[in-house]
Formats: sequence, structure tokens, C-alpha cells
Amino acid sequence: MTTKPKAKRFRIRRSPSSFGEAEARTSATARPVDPPRQSPASFAAATEPTGAEHQQAQPSGPSPAAPSRPAANAAQTSGDQAASAAAGAGSTDIEEIKREGLTGRQLRLARRVAQKHDLPATSDYDAVRQLRQIGIDPFKRSNMLELVVPQSKQASVPAPTSPSGADAQTLPQTVSREKAAPPTPGHLSPAERRNREIQSIQRDIARRRRRKMALLGARVGAFVMIPTFVVGFYYYNVATPMYSSHSEFLVLKADSTGASGFGGLLSGTQFATSQDSIAVQAYLQSKEAMRRLDEEAGFRAHFTQDWIDPIQRLEPGATNDDAYTIYERNVKIGYDPTEGVVRMEVSAAEPEVAAEFSSRLISYAQEKVNHLSEQKRDDQVGDAERALELAEQQRRDAQAELVRLQQQGAVLDPEGVIASLRSQINTFELQLQQKKLELAALQDNLRPNAAKVEGTAADVKRLETLIDNLNKRMTDASQGENSLASLSVKIQMAQADLATRDMMLQSALQQVEQTRMEANRQVRYLTTAVEPVPSDSPSSPRKFENTILAFLIFSGIYLMCALTASILREQVSS
Repeated sequence: MTTKPKAKRFRIRRSPSSFGEAEARTSATARPVDPPRQSPASFAAATEPTGAEHQQAQPSGPSPAAPSRPAANAAQTSGDQAASAAAGAGSTDIEEIKREGLTGRQLRLARRVAQKHDLPATSDYDAVRQLRQIGIDPFKRSNMLELVVPQSKQASVPAPTSPSGADAQTLPQTVSREKAAPPTPGHLSPAERRNREIQSIQRDIARRRRRKMALLGARVGAFVMIPTFVVGFYYYNVATPMYSSHSEFLVLKADSTGASGFGGLLSGTQFATSQDSIAVQAYLQSKEAMRRLDEEAGFRAHFTQDWIDPIQRLEPGATNDDAYTIYERNVKIGYDPTEGVVRMEVSAAEPEVAAEFSSRLISYAQEKVNHLSEQKRDDQVGDAERALELAEQQRRDAQAELVRLQQQGAVLDPEGVIASLRSQINTFELQLQQKKLELAALQDNLRPNAAKVEGTAADVKRLETLIDNLNKRMTDASQGENSLASLSVKIQMAQADLATRDMMLQSALQQVEQTRMEANRQVRYLTTAVEPVPSDSPSSPRKFENTILAFLIFSGIYLMCALTASILREQVSS
């Protein structure tokens, strides 16, 4: 920013006798304090020497074309008088302008407008007066906005010329912008030099912006537009249309009226068969299903045809992994856990082939469901039947052991034998006591009957012998491995074991019946809700949607790469 030079104002009275260059220089010093900003054309016109100065710069000597010095002084005197008369006429206008009470801001604004129009104003009030004379309101908003117009576009105001020939030769003439030579850098004012530097910077910024926009357009075209065009060309002109066949099926469970507990709460919902549905989905998406479909319906032969585009076509010598990749792309299966429905979409180059593939896969799913439930039922029923057979065999063994023990001692009821011996011993002991009492009574007589005494004594001996024999038999029955007591204990244990085996056999029978009922309730059924039907119109490719999706994908990739590169560049530069 430059500061304009300020000088004191001098007012020099003119004397009638002072003419020539001294008066001209004195009048030059009386010019306004702040010289107006001049355009390059006005600067060239002002710096161009006038006719009088050019003649004065000529070497002294007689010249027929040059006017005489007194004539030049007289012409200059007449011009000064005309200027003083104009200043006197305008003094009244300046006084009226002063009475308007203009603020300092308005006066400064008027001076800037006057400088913009290259008016030689001697003061701020004179600037207002001259602007009003040429029909310009300095306080109008449009004039304020015009102050920011570049100086190269400012219009120069032609200086008034005098009709006299002398004034035309002595005063500077107006030079048009087309003919005015550009000022040299050494004669530029600071403001003009600053404007020229700003214009140069603006041109450089515009040039860099155009170059960056061109590079940006080239990168976007190379990394976004060209790949998108290639993808769109493939979808619109090369891709083979694929026809889809939609189908839906459910895995149901038989009604279980006897179910109880948490399983009974879930028996009527889709969660009861969720595992089977997920297993069927996994099976249909496996290589096993793909190989079976290839063997029975010719899956690989269909996708190896020559009229299918190279991206969707399967090579004739492709491996199972490559065929499985095509299978995953064209067979889509989804399980909805909220509804328990398995949805399947099979795509093929022909609608009839797609429907046939879908029907085949549904039949495979039915076989898989039947196999899963059948295996489960067979396992449960088989375990129950094996448990029943084991219980029956154990009962037979226990019963055989009891019979063997009973046959071992030739006694069917050892306890009864022991009880009989005990009762006999008790009976004979009572008889022995009676005989002893009779014998004592006979011996108490003074003259006992010898025959009766001897007979009673013999009966006592016989009873004692019998009781001893019975006691020996009891002792033999309760001692040794083959005693009646040991045999009785073994028989009791065998009878208890037999009773236990009877209870286990009864429980096994009940378990078999319950298992069979539960197996019947666990039967799974695959019900087809939507049968596969050949479609009339192709489902893929979706040309417009896929092209827009490719454009978004390439744009996102380019944006991520550009942001990453800018961040890395900023980090490296910092």
C-alpha cells in the first residue's frame, strides 16, 4: 500500500507584468494537493511534450515555422486569464456546495470518483462541482460500486481544447488509447504497478486452475468414466440374458399332541424346524448337490455352450471348483427364520432349463429331509428296542439261576423244611416234658409200678433220641455251603433279582412304545409353497442399475485413493 504525497497549497497573486515561463511555473505549483490517478493513456498524454516546449527544446536559431516569443507569451496570458475567469465563475458554485454540509466521507468519495474520471480537481468541493457539471452524481450507489472496476477499463475524459491555434499548440492534446504508447515500467506509479502485479497473479491463478481442472478431468475420465463405459458396454451389448425361476418351500413337523416342556412350546412355531431348514439350505449350496445336478440334469453342459458370454461361460475342461463358482453365482438360496420359509432362485440361459434345475433341487431337498428324519427315528427306536432285548435277556438269566438253586438242594422250599423241623422239635420237646413229669410222679409213690416206670423211662429216652436227631438235622441244614440256610439265602437273592428284571422289562416295553410314538411325531415333511415356473423376461443383467452401480463403485475407489494420496502428501510436506 502506497501513501500519496501531500504538499502545502500555495496561492500566488498574479501581476499583470509577469509573463512567460515564471508565470506558467507559478500556475503549475497552484495545482491540487492530491494529483489524480492517471491511466497509462493519460500518463502518456501528460508526459508528451507540448508544441511550445518542443520548440523551446530546439536549438536557438532562426526558424520560419516557429512563432515568435511575444506571440507565445500573449497566447499563454490569454489562456491563464480564461482559466482564472472559469475559476471565478466556479467559486460561487463551490460556496453553494460548502453550504450543503457534506461530510468528510462524502468529500473523500467525490475525490475518488473525480480521480477515476481523470478530472483536474483542485479540492474536494471542486471535485463535486466538476462531477455535477458532467452529469455524474458522486454519491450514487452505482458510482460507488464502479470504483472497483479495473483501471484498464476506465474511460478517459477528454480535456477541453481552445479553438485558438495558439492554445492548441501550447496546451497538451488528448491522445486516444489506441494510439497512446504504454508507459515504461520506470514511469509507473506504485498503484499501477500493484494493479499490474495483481493482474499477473490472477492470470497465473486462472492458468493453474485450468491446468488442475484439466488434470482432474483426465484422471476422472481414466479411472471412472472409461471403466464405467466399458462395464456399460458389456451389460448392454455383450452380456447374455439370464432367466430366473423362483420357488419357496417349508420344512414342517408332524403334530405333537403329547409334547411337553420347552419343546412343546416351540412345536407349533418355525423354530421347531429351523435346524432342518438350515441343514437343507447348506446341502443345496454344497458341491454334492452341484455334482448330482450335473449328473442328472447336465449343469456343466448347459453353461459350456458357445453362445454364452465369456464371463458367464464355463470352459469345457474346467474343474469342479470352477463349476461350483458358476453354481454359487446362479443358485441362490436364503432361509427366513421369522417365517421359516426357504427361498430359492435358480438362473440359467434358458427359462425351461432354470425351471428344471429348480425342480431337481427341490426333489433333492425332499430326499434329504426324509433321510434326516428317518435316521433320527431309526436311531431312537433302535436304542429302545435294544434296551428291551437286554432287559428280557437279563430276566431270563435271573429266572434260570433261581431254578438252578432250587434244583441244587433237591428242595423246592428250604425255608419250609427248616420250619417243619423246628415245629417237630418243639412238639417232641413238649412230649418229653410230659413223660418226665409222669416218670417223676410214678417214682414219688412208695410202691411204684415197675412196669409203668420202665415204660415211661423208655419213652423219655426215645423222645430225647428223636430230639437229638432233629437237632442234628437242623445243624446240618444251617452249616456248610450246601446247608439249607445258605441255599435259602441264595434263592431269596435270585428271587429278588428276578423281580428287578421283571420291573426293568416292563419299563423297557413302555420306553419302546413311547419312542415309537415320539418318532412318529418327529417326522419332517417338505412342502413346496411356490412351484418353479419358467419366466418370460430375463432377470439379468440389469443394464442401467449395474452401470450406475459400477460408476458409484469406481467413483468411491477413486475418491478414497485421492483422499489417501492427499493426506499422505500433506503429512510428507509437513
